Amino acid sequence: MNIPRSNNPRVVIIGGGFGGISLAQKLRKQEVQVVLLDKNNYHTFQPLLYQVSTGGLEPDSIAYPLRKVLIGYDNFFFRLAEVTEILPNKQLLKTTIGEISYDYLVVATGSETNFFGNTELEQHAMAMKSIPQSLNLRSLILENFEQALLTDEYHERDALMNFVIVGGGPTGVELAGALAEIKKGILPKDYPDLDTRRAQINLVQGGDRLLDAMSEKASEKAEKFLEDLGVQVWKNVRVTGYDGKTVRTKTDLVFETATLIWAAGVKGATIKGLDAKELIAGGNRLSVNEFNQVIGFPNIFAIGDIACMQSEEAPRGHPMMAQPAIQQGRKLGENLVRLINGKSLEPFIYKDKGSMATVGRNKAVCDLKNIRFQGVFAWFVWMFVHLFFLIGFRNRVVVFVNWVYNYIRFDREARLIIRPFKRNYDQFRD
Repeated sequence: MNIPRSNNPRVVIIGGGFGGISLAQKLRKQEVQVVLLDKNNYHTFQPLLYQVSTGGLEPDSIAYPLRKVLIGYDNFFFRLAEVTEILPNKQLLKTTIGEISYDYLVVATGSETNFFGNTELEQHAMAMKSIPQSLNLRSLILENFEQALLTDEYHERDALMNFVIVGGGPTGVELAGALAEIKKGILPKDYPDLDTRRAQINLVQGGDRLLDAMSEKASEKAEKFLEDLGVQVWKNVRVTGYDGKTVRTKTDLVFETATLIWAAGVKGATIKGLDAKELIAGGNRLSVNEFNQVIGFPNIFAIGDIACMQSEEAPRGHPMMAQPAIQQGRKLGENLVRLINGKSLEPFIYKDKGSMATVGRNKAVCDLKNIRFQGVFAWFVWMFVHLFFLIGFRNRVVVFVNWVYNYIRFDREARLIIRPFKRNYDQFRD
């Protein structure tokens, strides 16, 4: 990899997400050599991926070059590579560009979409965990409406304008709200020769309420906001299959749709070599102790979505969100310095700052540490928090300007099919 030898310990970080970047920033002025590996050369602000999918933002607004994050850092190196295997006994990584040794390894690979072993859903449903996937979804949504203009069959047209979102968490709720606003304010102007009133947005939740990780008040309010926008909410309904045309459930409910968006769960993105059953906890995550050390490997750490730190307060580990990853990255930076200097490690303590979700224009729900509120004020708080955690001044400005423009004009300018998503529409003519 053409990385020079160093007298300082080498810390290899796999993944440039929230956790990996927070750790790298914490190690900036320390006596260590840091190597950051990622299959992409950019960091993705995943909470706003749904806005890329629905044409509210362009992808470069929520992406930031990893090399730019490390500018001015001494003894820091970035390599564009995907890690294929970890060899703990040799303290060695195998990657797509060669091998690299480490003194300390930090796994921050994040999470990926969890289809729970259903290969049919994995083949035909649309996921939304990366920028390429979001661009595919944006193209498919727009292509479906273009295709709907070309058919005289009402059944086929309805299927093309029917959207089914599986999963009532923040991603599903926010996406449903965005699609409902597109139906209300944009589709009638873009497609005046198409009866867009027949377009449907269905949100399917396997449990008995939406946003089940938040308060009941937030759940009830979010559901009301969605219903006011025209979203059909289906609770206690589990999807069992989708062949690209028909969504099947455990009930008698069946959907005919050209677009099934899967937001029903995520799992840890493990790597060969650290995927033994005894290392894996719930959600396909690596079991770690209170210092984020992978169980049984004192010089291997895991942070963020991939790490499952179980305790009495968090029996299933910390939530797979940005805040735990950021806090774990910062704390691990301190602990690595302590470890190198021969000092004892300090346990990680998660400070829950709350959770929030937006449902649309002037509609959001917030559960903060000591206060819960919904509506317009919650929407402004949601915007401020997301702008604050975006990386890069330019990105903050671009996103803010886009939001202001979209709010004033009730428009989404990024309705572009840049990279067509090809699918076979013939099956809807049966």
